[in-house]
Amino acid sequence: MSEAMATALLGVFSSVLCALIASRSAAKTMSTELAKKLEISQAVNGEKIENLTREVREHNNFARRMPVVEEQIKVINHRIDDLEKYHH
Repeated sequence: MSEAMATALLGVFSSVLCALIASRSAAKTMSTELAKKLEISQAVNGEKIENLTREVREHNNFARRMPVVEEQIKVINHRIDDLEKYHH
């Protein structure tokens, strides 16, 4: 094998090796960046879920209390009617 051919093969081998190293490094960097973005996204989603859970609990509490309030309003209206009857 001639010296020029050996030099060319060494150059090709070096280029391929550098490309593989760069590719692996880029993939690792992208993987780290994606992991960070995923972590942030999960944290944001977790916060949204907590807020929605709180709002649902508040709504459920309101929905449970509403029939009680409606019944109290009926009683109050009945008392007002009775007072108006006895006052006149």
